Amino acid sequence: MASRDARILVVDDDKRLAELLEVFLGENGFTVESVETATEMLQRVADAPPDLILLDVMLPGGSGLELLKTVRASSKVPVILLSAMGEAVDRIVGLQIGADDYLAKPFEPRELAARIHAILRRTRDRSADAGEIKVGDVALSASRRAVVCAETPVELTAVEFNVLECLLRNAGNIVSRETLAERALGRPLAPFDRSVDVHVHNLRKKISATPDERIKTIRGVGYMYAPPLEDVE
Repeated sequence: MASRDARILVVDDDKRLAELLEVFLGENGFTVESVETATEMLQRVADAPPDLILLDVMLPGGSGLELLKTVRASSKVPVILLSAMGEAVDRIVGLQIGADDYLAKPFEPRELAARIHAILRRTRDRSADAGEIKVGDVALSASRRAVVCAETPVELTAVEFNVLECLLRNAGNIVSRETLAERALGRPLAPFDRSVDVHVHNLRKKISATPDERIKTIRGVGYMYAPPLEDVE
């Protein structure tokens, strides 16, 4: 299924914005539904999980960040946070909790559509023979989008998976932050954008007891996945 056929759930109490998104994204080939509250969103996700969620940080009667945490406890559905310009801290916290990307309001609808396409393309349009990557005790199946570390399955968000895949395919070599943004997020890295760093931070916590053991920071450049010594010729 192409990304244009995807079902998008908009969670925002701004009715005018929700209506505009329904029209614009609908014209771009998406099926769009909008809800205003956390209760409605959780019900939709339980009944018929969407392909992607656009989630406002500020919701009536609760926080979009808390709602994201609840969703991540049981679902890997891609989530793009929508946040006001002054909420940089909330955006970083959102990525740490498990958001795939964020976009500050007001935003250009075409940029939003591009980000949706990029995330869905990297989570759904995988060929069946994409193969498996194995570095040390970490095995990643691109076709099944599954990761095992030390024989234990690891639950990753869509973007975390993409970041790890890029690092594993280039194990032993430096991968720039710009390259990770292009390949994992499907967009250029903006000035002062910490999204890649947050996703790498999350990965470190999930696949390594020692934070810097596997994914090393190369200051001013990017990151490198360090293969075990026995894998180095």
